[in-house]
Amino acid sequence: MTKVLTVIGTRPQFIKAAAVSRVIKEQTNIKEVLIHTGQHYDDVMSEIFFREMDIPKPDYHFSINTSTHATMTAQMLEGIEQAVIKEKPDIVLVYGDTNSTLAGALAASKLHVPVAHIEAGLRSFYMDMPEEVNRILTDRISNKLFCPTSAAMHNLEVEGLNTPDRVVVNTGDVMYDAALYYAKLAEERSHILHTLNLKPDSYLLATVHRAENTDNKERLASIVAAINTLSKQHKIILPLHPRTKKMLEQFHLELECTVIEPVGYFDMISLIKNCHMVLTDSGGLQKESYFFHKYCITLRDQTEWVELTQAGCSKIAGAEKEHILQAVSDFYTKPFHNGSVFYGDGNASRIICQYLSSTS
Repeated sequence: MTKVLTVIGTRPQFIKAAAVSRVIKEQTNIKEVLIHTGQHYDDVMSEIFFREMDIPKPDYHFSINTSTHATMTAQMLEGIEQAVIKEKPDIVLVYGDTNSTLAGALAASKLHVPVAHIEAGLRSFYMDMPEEVNRILTDRISNKLFCPTSAAMHNLEVEGLNTPDRVVVNTGDVMYDAALYYAKLAEERSHILHTLNLKPDSYLLATVHRAENTDNKERLASIVAAINTLSKQHKIILPLHPRTKKMLEQFHLELECTVIEPVGYFDMISLIKNCHMVLTDSGGLQKESYFFHKYCITLRDQTEWVELTQAGCSKIAGAEKEHILQAVSDFYTKPFHNGSVFYGDGNASRIICQYLSSTS
């Protein structure tokens, strides 16, 4: 029996863990112990995902949501270390690129417990981004690196991390697993289109939450200006992240679109499937747009999902108002067509579980 200690703490990690934990529950040779660090902690950012997606109730819940990276990571590290000592897992499983990811990997590594990293090998090549630092450090100390794409595999090869003492494998993307499985449930359970009186293909979906945009007044003002200009011609639905709401108020900026509270996964899937186009600085939403055949305007200066921009499914517009408006114009009447398969066949979670239960 392989004992896996899983560390999660943010909304994207809940989605990824839902896909993997669902497969783990089917296994007779794997036992999962779940830690929720509390990095995302309120109902709209956390609890609704556990309810909707049937994620196992966490065995440990730390409620760590302090404002600074150093304090947050240090407190997580301390809590996870104690859990690892108590549980004595065979392996610690971490997801993505958050402070929870790095804390879980560090705690395990210092206690000589193997680390498995889901979404290994991703690179934006922008070191000012905290997520880039987290993912690079986590890859360095991981024993099993589960890559979602061939580009991620290439990055690890270039960095010298694909060595005989590590498992490095392209499993496909667990978020694609989740999208395929939960899209069917979303059709049955989501009523957000009715609630907002939306018709399919009648609106643009926008999200803004990354610190590089929200904490920079000039960038946030430019994005808001672009959205407000677009809203004069298009209906725009924008689920507002708590951080973005705070900074809009601080910078005295006002959105002139349809602003709603953050939504659960089923409602978000429904909004993506039925929108005309997506504007976002979210890494996960870039992929989910592709899963449901929607063009994506990426409100960042770079992306780790390079295959989407290379295939013309996504366009990097940064925070420049005119670039954003031009990108929307370029995509708006263009039929979505791409036959490439970038993220596996929907079986990434099963492949990962095979490697988790293996001692090699």
